[in-house]
Amino acid sequence: MGIIARFKEIMAANINAALDKCEDPSKMIDQYLRDLESDFGKVKAETAAIMAEETRAKRELDECQAEITKLEGYARKAVEADNDDDARQFLTKKANMQKEFDAKKQAYDLASTNAEKMRQMHDKLQKDIESLESRKEAIKAKVQVAKTQEKINKMGSSIDGARGTIDAFDRMEKKADQMLDRANAMSELNESEKADSVKELQEKYDNVPDQSVEDELAALKASMGK
Repeated sequence: MGIIARFKEIMAANINAALDKCEDPSKMIDQYLRDLESDFGKVKAETAAIMAEETRAKRELDECQAEITKLEGYARKAVEADNDDDARQFLTKKANMQKEFDAKKQAYDLASTNAEKMRQMHDKLQKDIESLESRKEAIKAKVQVAKTQEKINKMGSSIDGARGTIDAFDRMEKKADQMLDRANAMSELNESEKADSVKELQEKYDNVPDQSVEDELAALKASMGK
């Protein structure tokens, strides 16, 4: 019954403790389930063997009971035939068979109890494996989420490290804006100076005396002999 002891060890195992010791729980649970399935195969084979023993014990018990019933029938026939000696032999044989029946009944009861225990353990292990299979997917999903989160955390650290570069870029952009503003201001001043020069030149020509007035003045002087 070593397999039963092993089975109890399996059912008492602390899966969470085993997972904590493993760097990659998703790989650990796969191995753990493979071990359980291997043990389940042994439990199943042992259960089948004990159930077969129960069947054999029941068959022998039924055969013994049938023989007792048959001997009792012969004893009745002997009594009906007024043959007490034959009846005694049949009843003696029946008594011996009854002792054998009692022994076989005890063996059958034990085999039946063992078979029931093994069936219960077999069914429990099967359900536990099915439960672990569903939990396995949940654990793997958690592991995947954790790995993704770790990647995000690393990327966040990289971004934080690049913050200085981004700040420097912002400063250069601000400085470029200042340079452009100064250049635009200088251009505006230059344009203003050019506009003032043109205006002065325009005023020079705007102040030229009217030619008709000059002509009239010259005619007047000529008439006066000037």
